[in-house]
Parts: sequence; C-alpha cells; structure tokens
Amino acid sequence: MPRCDHCGSHVSDRFARVFADEHGDLNACPECSANAGIAEVVRERGRTGD
Repeated sequence: MPRCDHCGSHVSDRFARVFADEHGDLNACPECSANAGIAEVVRERGRTGD
C-alpha cells in the first residue's frame, strides 16, 4: 500500500494515483494536511523539494 512521503501514513492506491506528482512522490495526505487545501500543500511542498 502506498505511503505519504511527508509523514509516512498509508494512503489508498486511488489517492496515490490522484495526488502523486509526475515522479510518483506523494507529498501530502489527509493525515498531514487539511483535505480542503491538499492540492495547495502538494504544490507548495513540490516547489520546495526541487
């Protein structure tokens, strides 16, 4: 089962397919970010990780 690269929590395969970046990294999940802002968190963490 996939895990969040930020906090290590398990996520569903479906969640990983939707929210992983082009490299397969999953930079945020419901455990470590608010559901309402998850897309923004993923974009922000993606920028700082480059």
